[in-house]
Amino acid sequence: MIRERRRGVLSIDEGTTGTRAAVVLDDGGAAAAAYLPISVRSPDHLRVEQDGAEIWENTVRVCRTALERAAADRVEIAGVSISTQRATVLLWDAVTGEPLSPAVVWQDRRYAERLREWEPDWDERLAERTGRPVGSRAPLLWAAEEVARNEEARRAHERGRLVFGSIDTWLVWKLTRGARHVMSATNAVAAGAYDLRTGDWYGPWADFLGCPPDILPSVVDEDGDFGFTDPSVLGVRLPILSVMGDQHAAMVALGAHRPGQAMCVHGTGTFLDAVAGGRPPGHRDRVPGVLTLVAWRSRGVPLFSLEGFAATTGSAVRWLCEEIGMFESPRRLTELAGEHSGPSRVRFVPALAGLRTPVWAPEATGLLAGLSLSTTRAELARGVLDGFAHSVCDLLEGVEKAMGRPVTDLVCGGGLAGSDVLMSAQADLIGRPVRRALAHETASLRGTAYLGGVRAGLWPDLASAVAGLGTDPVFEPALADGDRREARAAWRDLLARHVPTHSTKESTS
Repeated sequence: MIRERRRGVLSIDEGTTGTRAAVVLDDGGAAAAAYLPISVRSPDHLRVEQDGAEIWENTVRVCRTALERAAADRVEIAGVSISTQRATVLLWDAVTGEPLSPAVVWQDRRYAERLREWEPDWDERLAERTGRPVGSRAPLLWAAEEVARNEEARRAHERGRLVFGSIDTWLVWKLTRGARHVMSATNAVAAGAYDLRTGDWYGPWADFLGCPPDILPSVVDEDGDFGFTDPSVLGVRLPILSVMGDQHAAMVALGAHRPGQAMCVHGTGTFLDAVAGGRPPGHRDRVPGVLTLVAWRSRGVPLFSLEGFAATTGSAVRWLCEEIGMFESPRRLTELAGEHSGPSRVRFVPALAGLRTPVWAPEATGLLAGLSLSTTRAELARGVLDGFAHSVCDLLEGVEKAMGRPVTDLVCGGGLAGSDVLMSAQADLIGRPVRRALAHETASLRGTAYLGGVRAGLWPDLASAVAGLGTDPVFEPALADGDRREARAAWRDLLARHVPTHSTKESTS
């Protein structure tokens, strides 16, 4: 029996801890993904780095595996789509194609203390033009300093062959064999120097940071011109249909397309994004850590969003399991949490790389409190998940305050969203229903493929791509309002006592 040939998009999801590739089919579902982990190094408590060469090698391997599977299943590949971790940057040589630096990961805080000095002069201007304050990281400052102190980078720049970009820039450049040096708008926003008004780099800030303008990539739409894959790379010439930051791709896949809709994704960190509309939102109130972003740009038209994030939730689980050995695995942690009946007296603040919301404290550290001789591993696990749920509440409250209206619909995804305990705790502490998206584990993979697939004619629009997956399960709140208010008050009191008093200044967002 001859199987009917189907169409699909080869989708790459390059996250912080791993790279996966799969073909997203014309029914909206994803085929089995090929996956490889990526090493993450922390030379000290401020620096977080990766190897760009490892990222690229892993990408080629998982793509070739996914293409082989597609050929065996008689799937016609319409093109390639890419989602990537945001604000992770590197420099490379345009002639050799080799990285000239480690990739500096978005969790890196090496400039946090120095950047604080510039807040009085720059926060208001940057909030107005780029949607974010000075913050705790500055990729363009890092690039400028690498040119000054890295001999290889300096020589490459003098010869006109130094290239700077985020991970999407790196992958597109490598896939096209250097034909395209570009960055998608969602990734440019994350780099901290994207002008929301012009849709290009904000020159005054880039100049102040000292970043040479000739090494910056061109900013393009998420479904813009990314060129074609070189046949020598993947064995086939395919159009690169779309490129997105991973959280924005997840918004697409989870169905957050209209103003007021929001999604929460539990990955390496936990990100909460709400669609704000066709204009940059004027913040009703300045909220620490809540940023204005481009949700995505399509065919020249931007859609804007608000975002808050906790940097170390999934990575805190990895730390608890792999570094500390407190739990055998993330799955075992969530299983144990389900064995503890009722709330936990244990309090876990997942600020292993600083705190952003509800207070701006890049130097804050994690906290594990409320331990006693009667504490069990199950109660400890429940306390960890409760800490994540409180963090989600902090993010939601911050986004709603900045937006000036409540979120109408919250849908969750990411690895930890598979925990019923965490989902129920979120609903209880928020006091509203929370949806868990179907196939949420592949949200970033599918979302960018949906945008690219619309461009390639697989679907008429994004809503049609999402519609085929069915109805999401809903978690209803079961905690009494009084108990919820008491739990939230206790959490705020814990943060107030833990965060250094000089860090509680409300930075412009």
